[in-house]
Formats: sequence, structure tokens, C-alpha cells
Amino acid sequence: MQMPVWITGQAQLSSLGLSLKQFSNALAHPQSNAMAMQINLPGLDSTTVPAYTCDFDSQSVKSPSKLPLDRSSALALGVVHQLLESRQLDIDRLDKSRVGLFWGSGMSGASSLDSATKALYADQRRIRPTSVVTSMPNAPAAEISLLLGIHGPCLTYAVACASSAVAIGEALFAIASGRVDLAIVGGSESMLSPGVLASWDALRVVAKMDSGAQEATRPFDVKRSGFALGEGAAAFVIESSMHASRHGRAPLAILSGYATNCDGLHMTNPSTLGQQEAMLAALRCANLSPSDIGYINAHGTATTAGDLAEAQSISHVFGEKKIPVSSTKSIHGHLLGGGGAVELLVALDVLSQGRAPHTVNLSMPDPHFHLDLIQNEPRALSNVRHVMSNSFAFGGTNAVLIASRP
Repeated sequence: MQMPVWITGQAQLSSLGLSLKQFSNALAHPQSNAMAMQINLPGLDSTTVPAYTCDFDSQSVKSPSKLPLDRSSALALGVVHQLLESRQLDIDRLDKSRVGLFWGSGMSGASSLDSATKALYADQRRIRPTSVVTSMPNAPAAEISLLLGIHGPCLTYAVACASSAVAIGEALFAIASGRVDLAIVGGSESMLSPGVLASWDALRVVAKMDSGAQEATRPFDVKRSGFALGEGAAAFVIESSMHASRHGRAPLAILSGYATNCDGLHMTNPSTLGQQEAMLAALRCANLSPSDIGYINAHGTATTAGDLAEAQSISHVFGEKKIPVSSTKSIHGHLLGGGGAVELLVALDVLSQGRAPHTVNLSMPDPHFHLDLIQNEPRALSNVRHVMSNSFAFGGTNAVLIASRP
């Protein structure tokens, strides 16, 4: 990258808390707070799945459009309000034509669409006339743009589990190329409605409840059986170093590398080659070698095929130099489109705190994995200067972000 791109603001809402302080404290003492959620739908047997909920009052969020909000949009507005209230984003001092918004959400509006379907087919009543604009994928980004009154590019990336990672990376390139000076980036997701949960469960990727909800998600464990869905959002302010310096802002971290590609092979089975190429391309973008990375936040979904492919791809890229690796999906859930943003925030916490969270519920690592998996307790990591965050999506899209200490 010719011009450094700085991260100058960050915010989050998730099952790990409603502030950055709560988030960091949760990473210092990781534990699963998954709950059992029952699915009761007409014509189907009742079933229970694990899920991670965010203790956020979405009804308290006022819609800039004056229209009803899907919970995903409310979460998106919630994290942007955090940026404004903490003065990490002073929108009125910016040239709004040079401010971009790059947002990720894999199934934004899913809950609203679920409600509309129930109204039509189960309750046999009229659908809300606002259903389309509430459930459209770009609704969160549109609401944020109305809130801030920005006039630069307003783009939504719907790339399943890689959505917000791609949004952040594409914003990095937009700033580096001079298209915009500053961007609000991130992602949001909330899919904990009956029809959506049932759809994911039907795909046979949701963790089994044999040992209860809190122990259901087991990334990289020999007994892994799938993931638990979560909900949440994370947002960042990123800008060119020149623009930030001109306005007296210092970097929290440097967004130093990004790459995305597509396996082009299968809808759900990942390709180790595609993942390897994405990690290597991100390292080239950051002008780093594998030995420079001090921590990897793995995609780590706790599916049989997904964890195996990622373990093999990490081993191939990093070789004998075993980098500390953990997956945090067993403490905040699989946030789909919001996952890349929240997990980048985990990696940034490692940079600032010099401490990496362990993979909760990892009691017996799969012997086929030759990784330095952090387990049992958080690990102190001295002199970590660069961290990597992986997001590998259904549909074959891979996205890798690298952040560096200022």
C-alpha cells in the first residue's frame, strides 16, 4: 500500500457486551454465553438450537428514514451512534462528498422477511407495505447514510460469512486509490427468527445440543459438530494517514493488508488452495512475510470440513513457524455478515492488549491439525506487531484482513 490507511475509530454490539470495554473484558475472560432457543413452526417438529443473543434494545433506535427497522439495521445504527457519541466520528467537520460507507451483511432483513412470510402464509393477513425496504440487503447502509448525510459511495457487500471483511477491505482500496478520504466500514447481522434458524438447521451446519447450548460450538475440536448463530455489529472509521493527521487524529491501528478471491469449486465445501492464495495475497498487499504475523483469528466455524480446510491452509502458508491461532465463534457465535468486522476487532484487541483469547470449548484438538491452537486460557503475546483475520464464506469467497500496530 502506497499510502497508510489508519483505523481511527471502532465500536461494537454483540453477545460480548454493548461497549468496547465490555468486549475487551470478555476477551480477557472468554466463556460461552450461548442459550438454547426453541423453534416452533406449524407443520414441523419442535427443535432446539444454540444461539448467541445481543442484549441490545433495538426498539430504542430511531430510524432516520422514519420506517420500521429490521434488527440488523438497528444494530448497524447502534454502532454508528457509538462512534458519534464517543467523538470518534465528527461527521460535521468532514467533506461529506469524500466520505464513503462500506457495509457488510449476509442476510440483512432476514427477520423482517421471515415476519412477512408468517403474516402472509400463517396468519393470512396483509403484509406491511414497508416490507421491501425493511428487508432489502442495503437497508442498514441506507439508514446509516441518512443518519450521517454522506454523499460518497454507499455500498453493501452481501458475500455470506465474508461480507464485512470484504466491505472493510474494499474500503481500504478505495482510500488508498484516492476515491475517498474517510470511510465508515463494518457489518451487522441478526438472523435469530424461527424461519431463518430452521433454515440453517436444515442445512446441517448448526451445532448439536448433546452437552447443552454453552458447550455446543467446539472449533477445531475432534468432537466439533457445527456452529451456533449469533447477532451483532461492529463499525470502524478508517482514513488515509494524511487526512487523519490533518484533522489531528492518531491511529488505533493500521489496516495494512487485504485480499479476496473465490474458490470457484463448490457452494459449501471450502478449498484449501483458495484460502492459501488469499492469505498469501493479503501478506503481499501488506508487504509482509508469514513470519511477521503474530496472531491469527481463524474463521473456525467448528464444521468438520471447514476447520479441516482452514487448518491445512494455515499450515501450508506458515509452515514450521507455527502462529498462535484461535477461533472466537464459540464465545460470540457465527455472525455471518457481521463476523469479519467483529473478528477484526478481536484481532485489534490482541494488538493493543498483548493477549489473545483461547478457543473456548476446545478440549481435544483434532490430531489432523498441526496448528498452535490457543486453548484453556488466554495467552500473553509479547511484541505482536501484525495480526490476521480470516473470513471464508459459503459460495467460495475468501477474505483476509491484516492489521498492524501503529
